[in-house]
Amino acid sequence: MIAEGKTNPRPGRSIGEHGVIGNLETIGLIASDGTIDFLCWPKLDGPTIFAGLLDPEHGGAFELFPFMTDPVVKQLYYPETNILVTRWLSNEASAEVTDFMPHPDTTGTPRMLVRRLRAIRGGVKFRVRCSPRPDYARVVPTVEVDGSQVLFRTDDPILRLSGTARWHAGDGCAQAEVELQEGEIATFVLSEPDTPVLEPKAVESLLSANIDRWQAWAASSHYKGRWREFVTRSALALKLLTSAEHGSIAAAATFGLPEALGGERNWDYRATWIRDATFTVYAFLRLGYNAEAERFRDWLARRAQAPEHLRIMYRLDGTEAAPETELTHFAGYAASKPVRIGNGAHDQVQLDIFGEMMDSIYLCNKYGRATSRQSWEKIVDTIGFVAQHWNSPDAGIWEFRDKKRHLLHSRLMCWVCVDRAIRLAHKRSLPGPIVDWTELRDAIANDIWSNFRHPEHGYFVQEIHGTELDAALLMMPLVRFVSATDPVWLATLDAIGDKLTSDGLVWRYRSGDGLEGADGAFTTCMFWYVECLARAGRLKDAQLEMEKCLGYANHLGLFSEELDSRGTQLGNFPQALTHLALISAAHFLDRKLDHASSDQWQP
Repeated sequence: MIAEGKTNPRPGRSIGEHGVIGNLETIGLIASDGTIDFLCWPKLDGPTIFAGLLDPEHGGAFELFPFMTDPVVKQLYYPETNILVTRWLSNEASAEVTDFMPHPDTTGTPRMLVRRLRAIRGGVKFRVRCSPRPDYARVVPTVEVDGSQVLFRTDDPILRLSGTARWHAGDGCAQAEVELQEGEIATFVLSEPDTPVLEPKAVESLLSANIDRWQAWAASSHYKGRWREFVTRSALALKLLTSAEHGSIAAAATFGLPEALGGERNWDYRATWIRDATFTVYAFLRLGYNAEAERFRDWLARRAQAPEHLRIMYRLDGTEAAPETELTHFAGYAASKPVRIGNGAHDQVQLDIFGEMMDSIYLCNKYGRATSRQSWEKIVDTIGFVAQHWNSPDAGIWEFRDKKRHLLHSRLMCWVCVDRAIRLAHKRSLPGPIVDWTELRDAIANDIWSNFRHPEHGYFVQEIHGTELDAALLMMPLVRFVSATDPVWLATLDAIGDKLTSDGLVWRYRSGDGLEGADGAFTTCMFWYVECLARAGRLKDAQLEMEKCLGYANHLGLFSEELDSRGTQLGNFPQALTHLALISAAHFLDRKLDHASSDQWQP
């Protein structure tokens, strides 16, 4: 008996109700109703073929509509994998679709998207509709149907859809109805036209191999603490954002998703930011994923030939980041326009990147292979560049577009750059003007202590001789510039808690930034705040804040860039910077809690 009922495709889906799958080359977003409504193909930083998340009517999607009466929908990952399962449960029947893109380590597997639909209980009918819209939905393909296969064409065939269905061509789409009895399986494979067609048995073998591959990678993590499930999911998300071909790491999988509904803060994050990627290296090293850290180190070495030419971001292949343009034909997520691709900040001066880069090099030396003589010579040149520019204004970590500023965070990371070079020189007995560097490091430190304090309250502030706070100040004890229990720092932490936080949410700043519209709570800063509380010895507060932060994750443990005051996810998704900050906070808070427990225990 086939369960009949109403189909209810929705006109739009929220950012937070998505899971992600990928193949270390690109990432697809799958909504909680089983619709793939965002996918760049074949590369993460290339054009979309599905962008329904940004324009439900015209963006393109791969949809599954179950004929069920009021089904409850659940979504989960196969444990410790990036293989996603969406389940529909009704009184009459239940079914699930398993979505994955083959891991590149699965030998001989071409690029493809696999959807495995199965009836679990009772009989189920599904309507399947695949509507690719290539080139950021600027093209509607022609559709050629040959039985169980579909070719989508522009000038040449660009995609092939094959599977257990008899397809019918529509206007730029292929549709089919599939009836499954209990235990039956239908498979759908979206691939390039010249790839071999997968038989059902091959799909089962491929699924099993991919489960094993992802679980083996996840199991190699060193983290065994209290928040293992969240840390593992964060590590898997970071791995998806890592390019198997290049070793680079994307900041997020998407573009154009708004930081505030109806506002203009709609950026493209499908690039490798030096800052975000080097922070990701910290997270990988903490978990024992040294190979990923070393691969990014090699990618970075090829970019950092001369410090004056180092950009803040690059394409994943290491070439110049794309210029910022607007996709005026997209309606925008929740009508938030403009929808941008590329990023106009790519040529900004952001001095903090030298500190993040140098810290990652130092850590890779500590936990991996020693730096080469050639690399050390480039580091010496970098310190010379920082010596000339550390007290210059810049756009900073938040990429202010209105004017350059003298920002504490930028100055702090210049201090980190010099400090880590000194430490590395001592650790590896490397030659350099250590006396001059020490004087430079101390000059930067003295400038921060003297010129970046509130004139009345004495705590640290965002800008030179200013009064405003900035959540980027939370990095100060994390990079060991100031003791986590120093009275001036504790006053700063209290001020941030009073003025920038609310119920686990943390805003970056309250001052103007030259852009229209509101700014949401920044999810990365929430976990920085947790770690600062833990380092200050406020463990009960840190634990409570940690649980509040984790409560803002979506149903799969994933985070977008920002949250509104109700905790609704906004901005690009998933956000690498947030997931690596979660890993760092969990790692440090676990250590502090274990230490406190051992101190209190008496035999």
